[in-house]
Amino acid sequence: MINFEYTKASSTKTAIDASLKNNNAKFIAGGTNLVDLMKKGITAPQRLIDITALPLKNINSDAKGITIGALVANSAAAENETVKTKYPLLAMALNAGASAQLRNMATVGGNIMQRTRCSYFYDITMPCNKRNPGTGCGAAEGYNRMHAVFGASDKCIAVHPSDMCVALAALNATVNISSSKGDKKILFTDFHRLPGDTPELDNNLQAGELITAIHIPANNFNKAYYLKIRDRLSYAFALVSVAVALEVKNGIIKDVSLAMGGVAHKPWRLTAVEKFLIGKTASQQVFKDAAAMAMDGATTYEHNTYKIKLGKAAVLEALTKAVV
Repeated sequence: MINFEYTKASSTKTAIDASLKNNNAKFIAGGTNLVDLMKKGITAPQRLIDITALPLKNINSDAKGITIGALVANSAAAENETVKTKYPLLAMALNAGASAQLRNMATVGGNIMQRTRCSYFYDITMPCNKRNPGTGCGAAEGYNRMHAVFGASDKCIAVHPSDMCVALAALNATVNISSSKGDKKILFTDFHRLPGDTPELDNNLQAGELITAIHIPANNFNKAYYLKIRDRLSYAFALVSVAVALEVKNGIIKDVSLAMGGVAHKPWRLTAVEKFLIGKTASQQVFKDAAAMAMDGATTYEHNTYKIKLGKAAVLEALTKAVV
């Protein structure tokens, strides 16, 4: 880890101003991802801007939805009564992530910003277009068991690692952002990027912009489930995950939202499956038909062909468990 300057911001404005003075500055809160990246030599910011003193730790709800500050710890968000009762999908996804110790440190804003756990990205001796553009994608011809089946490019086949983000994509969240130009909102499904020709860009956050909160709109979902399939029961990233939110009335699906993790460079919404399910009976046969569609358009690599069968099975199981 190289030497770096350290600044503790006292306000959102001072944090943003400090970042604009140095193109190679990074905001830091819990540091559960950034510090790892620095230790491994993957990133080397000249300045760290500590934002932990900013007033971004509140959770507020009203008839329009819930707003969760960027500095709210993952554990605090998961344990919040309003989250557990009105947005249980988010609580389930948060509790599926990392370990209890990491959830106590990791923040909502940091979770959104975390980078891929692709082993080629973390190994600085290997080619990686995300870490070092133009060097190639080691995973494409390497061991790609964990890698993407949707939305990949010849430049990068890495997947997004977050559980929380899969739930936020399914819950139609927005990201609240502040900058020197004012405040703005980005729909969560538009925040993260597919790799295309610029895999080094994980998201659409611009220089000098700071995530201040996420907002989840009120909804009528009365059934929810988050399924995470992984190699071990705890502290492991998803091979495949599924976030399901349903509004079911008199056995009929009135509204539905489905997102998958572990399959793409960003949380992946299954919009075609959602359209298929609306108006259908919440039955096992309908869920089987929906699951059969779930992996349409997927492209596999040598070691991750299993994700097709696993993805379909995961969607079926998640839908089934949501309505139990």
